[in-house]
Parts: sequence; structure tokens; C-alpha cells
Amino acid sequence: MTSTHDAPHVLIVTGMSGAGRSSAADVLEDLEYVVIDNLPPSLLGAVVKAHDIPEQHTHLAVVIDSRSGLPFEEIRESLNALGRDNILTRIVFLDADDDVIIKRYEENRRPHPLGHDTIAESIAAEREMTEPLREIADVVIDTSNLNVHELRQRMTTLFSEDAAPRPMRVSIRSFGFKHGTPRDLDLLFDVRFLPNPHWEPDLRDQVGTDPDVRSYVMESEGASEFVERVDELLEFLIPKFEGEAKSYLSIGIGCTGGHHRSVAIAEEIAQRLQAHGIRAAVQHRDIHR
Repeated sequence: MTSTHDAPHVLIVTGMSGAGRSSAADVLEDLEYVVIDNLPPSLLGAVVKAHDIPEQHTHLAVVIDSRSGLPFEEIRESLNALGRDNILTRIVFLDADDDVIIKRYEENRRPHPLGHDTIAESIAAEREMTEPLREIADVVIDTSNLNVHELRQRMTTLFSEDAAPRPMRVSIRSFGFKHGTPRDLDLLFDVRFLPNPHWEPDLRDQVGTDPDVRSYVMESEGASEFVERVDELLEFLIPKFEGEAKSYLSIGIGCTGGHHRSVAIAEEIAQRLQAHGIRAAVQHRDIHR
């Protein structure tokens, strides 16, 4: 029997112009997806049929963006029709802060595809246009603080055939609140209630992956109980998410700077998930800031 993970599927790549859709599509091509750019939603069913997705066991990625007008009802009907034909569909939405998108357009000296008088006006119009898709997306990737190589790593973690041995793919990200909260999280845990190793002279220049820091954090009052309760929560939630055909779960663990507590706790939670047979990818966004 074909598992959900191995089943032929269609990945819809969409999101804000300037947020990295083209780079994401390039990564998918390297992962041996058949990638079609700027496809009108009305042609989605025909393209899937033309590529004989079920028989050829092909993974197809389709870039749908504001150049096609993004008629949401038409897109939803196309996705529903594929579902009736037992074709799995997943939506990945690329996003970034407005000021980041503006800077990227100014640096590249390219016009925005919507062509309003200013880039800011085009971005505002596109946000309104894409919001319904963002709300139903299976995974949202905020590229505001990602370079091309980091985006490649994120996409490979999520969509490589070897990235996980079961349908649910879990990403655990440590970060520092003072550097901003990631916007593309499904679950967020704040560990600033734990004692901060920053105030220990011997630990200040180390990070949460170092044994001394990890021991300090995990031996702090409440740390083990917190991890245990999060582990129990995830044991409950992950099967529920899988039952709703959610394939990607992004978990954020935050502390003040993202060097010590969040890193150590993220590593500990990842170990717990791995003990349950879930290979969780761990990323430490601010560990070297």
C-alpha cells in the first residue's frame, strides 16, 4: 500500500512576489519535482492529467502567483477536484516583511508584477489578493531573514523524499525574541521563565548545544517538567494534525537572545520526538548572533 508520504502529489508554490518563489522552485527542480511556473489555476487539472501523476508516480510543483490573478474560488475547486481523484495537494506560501520585499525590488531594479504607482501599493494589493491562500497553506515560509542558501536548506528539509520516514514533517526552530518572532510557526513556546545562562560568566560565551549549557538549562527548576508536558502535548497533537492531512508542523522555541535556553530546549524536545519515531529537523536561527 502506498503511504501518504510516498503517494504522488501536487505541490502548489505561491505567495508574495519578492519572497523567494523562484528560488523555491529551483530547489524543487533539484529535488526532482516537475516544476511548472505561472500556471493559470484553470489549467491545473489538465496539467496533472497530462503528466499522468498517479500512473507515473510523479511529484509535480506548480507556481501560481498574482500574474495569474489568483481567483481563489477557482483554485479551491481545482484542489477539490484533484482530491476527488485521490491526488494529494499541498500549498507552500512564501512570505516576507513589506520592507524586505521593497528593499529586494529596489536592489534588483525590477518592476512589481502588479504595476501600481509604487512598490508599496503593489505589495498591499498583492497581500489582499493572496491572503485566502495564505490562510489555507500547509506551510508558510517567512524568508525575511533567510538568504538563498538558508531557503534551500528549509525547502530541502520539508520536501526531500529522504527528509522524514513518516508523513508528518516536524521542524523545531530556536530563536531569540529580541531578534523578532518568526511568523511561519504553527506552535510557539516561550522558555524565558528558565534561568538565563548569559548571567553565568563560565557559560556566557557558550551556546545551548554545549554540554555545560545544556546541563545547566535542563537541571534548572521547571525545565524537565516543561519538556515533559510539551512532549505529552505533541504526542496528542501530531496524530490529530495527521488526521487532518497536515504534513508539516513548525514549532518555535524562544528565549531572549536565542543562544542558550531555546537552543537547549529545542534539542531536548527533538530527542523526545525522535524517541517516538519522528525525525524532527532542528534549526537554531540566532545561535551565533
